[in-house]
Amino acid sequence: MSRRCELTGVGPMVGHNVSHSNIKSKRRFLPALSPVSLASDSLGQTFRLRVSNAALRTVDFRGGLDAFLVKARDEELSTRALKIKRQVKAKIAAAQPAA
Repeated sequence: MSRRCELTGVGPMVGHNVSHSNIKSKRRFLPALSPVSLASDSLGQTFRLRVSNAALRTVDFRGGLDAFLVKARDEELSTRALKIKRQVKAKIAAAQPAA
């Protein structure tokens, strides 16, 4: 499993540990990922994704998984999230003419 957020694409970054004597050694900053179940309102089912804590707050702020996916750029999303996004868009498009 990769250490990459499935919704925002955030991955590990590289930096330095800096000692008191200013000696620098390489280190990796890993994203705070957590496995969560996110519910899709339009599809009526839940999806299990590995998401960063910051992305989870953004999903809540935007009003749920569907609203987040519709606004998200395709380059940032994982293949699983892209598949969910296509399903959500199709469901919304199918419901649009009926309203």
